[in-house]
Amino acid sequence: MQRRYFLRATALGIIALPFTVHQAIPAVSLTEQTDEDTLKDFPLAEVTIDTLQQKMQSGAWTAESIVKMYLKQIAAIDKKGPRLNAVIELNPDAVDIARTLDRERKAGKVRGLMHGIPVLVKDNIDTGDRMMTTAGALALEGNYASKDAFIIRQLRASGAVILGKTNLSEWANFRSTRSSSGWSSRGGQTKNPYLLDRSPCGSSSGSGAAVAANLCAVAIGTETNGSIACPSSINGIVGIKPTVGLLSRSGIIPISHTQDTAGPMARSVRDAAILLGALTGADPEDPVTSGSTGKSYTDYTGFLHTKGLQGKRIGIEKSFLKVHEGVDALLQQAIVAMKGQGAEIVEVELMDKLKGLNGQRYAILQYEFKDGVNKYLAKANAKVKNLQEVITFNWKNEARTMPYFKQEILESSNEKGDLQTPEYLEALEKVLNTTRGAIDTLLRENRLDAIAGPSNGPSWCVDHVNGDHFTGYGAYSPAAVAGYPSIVVPMGLVSGLPIGLAMFGPAYSEPQLIAMAYAYEQASMKRVAPGFVRSSR
Repeated sequence: MQRRYFLRATALGIIALPFTVHQAIPAVSLTEQTDEDTLKDFPLAEVTIDTLQQKMQSGAWTAESIVKMYLKQIAAIDKKGPRLNAVIELNPDAVDIARTLDRERKAGKVRGLMHGIPVLVKDNIDTGDRMMTTAGALALEGNYASKDAFIIRQLRASGAVILGKTNLSEWANFRSTRSSSGWSSRGGQTKNPYLLDRSPCGSSSGSGAAVAANLCAVAIGTETNGSIACPSSINGIVGIKPTVGLLSRSGIIPISHTQDTAGPMARSVRDAAILLGALTGADPEDPVTSGSTGKSYTDYTGFLHTKGLQGKRIGIEKSFLKVHEGVDALLQQAIVAMKGQGAEIVEVELMDKLKGLNGQRYAILQYEFKDGVNKYLAKANAKVKNLQEVITFNWKNEARTMPYFKQEILESSNEKGDLQTPEYLEALEKVLNTTRGAIDTLLRENRLDAIAGPSNGPSWCVDHVNGDHFTGYGAYSPAAVAGYPSIVVPMGLVSGLPIGLAMFGPAYSEPQLIAMAYAYEQASMKRVAPGFVRSSR
């Protein structure tokens, strides 16, 4: 049970455990490609938001035609062919919304860079339309939100087209100690578009896989600890986990009000920055967003500098330098690229300073999950009204809801007290003070602009019997626990599997992180489109 606990802790990003031995990843044959004609010559393959805007402005494409092309590709890739299973539900109104936006454009009204751009949204974010919000759980089937989440209202106001909802690790990977990332009782198992028998990571599995597979322009994920960073890394895309408070959480099924945030997932830093700006804004229903006043932007594209690394000092965690020979080589290449762009690299030690907090981190999430889910369900249109009713529903429908793993985390969380319990208050104070103090001190004493390292090791085979087999690293984890921002950028491939470089900094340092990530991206250009290889065995 102790071993399973540590595996679960790593899955949540609660603790990043480096390899103690080199682990070889089996060689894969890249000749076993799917023979689907629909994978060839897709007009929107690797398209950017800027290109979509140019095509719509010229009249070559319309928002309606773009939406229809994506819908056709989803039908071919997600539901047939490779059966990626990234999209849990399509928006029946997407085409009509696109037509309305086309009429606006024709009349001379263009709301901004997101006007007419199709977006997929993780299925734990409320949309006040004809799509459900279920966190992938059959227990929440039929939950049609009465109104949009705040970030969805912002997104609609920007002119985006909500194309559909993406599958996720059920309850955002907070259900079982041996869950399989990307599996939910409502949506089934999402696949990795690079190697279809490998994990897409989670919990924003569908968003990551869909963006990588070109099923949308951009997508929205959510993270408590690693749920944007890990699937971004493993699916070869860019993910931004903002400072807690930059984006509102109202209308999002919660785990932790201390750590939760939504964030953009895209194929390029520029597209991620564009989407981020469309989501910001102070929300009275989420008081923590008041702290973003004067620190947030509605347009982050002004920070996209090719010289964003010039004169910067980047800390590289020492424990990540010699872990897996394939990842080690990519990290060294990244270091060379950053130095070539004028950055100074400093070896630092952070992870050792955060040891011993594992149990307290986990306890915080359990207390906050129970409190947050009970509050969400009490107002939702779901048939279950609290966490206990979710647990009861799952046991009554065990064959459908728990065919591979159970719900130990739901049950142990339900046994916790309220947020005035001394255990919770003491754990929260210690974890936040220790984590933020360690990061802030390291940044200050070493005069660092950011700390960086590999997001993850190579993806593992999907295993519904034993659950996830996380392969170390987790350079994003300290930032997630502290509530600080991080960004993941493709760093290259190991045996055909993507690896991401994570960078993080202090609260509200998104502009600086975006500038540094963009400079690295433009200097390295490591994004590779997936090949939908059927098997790695």
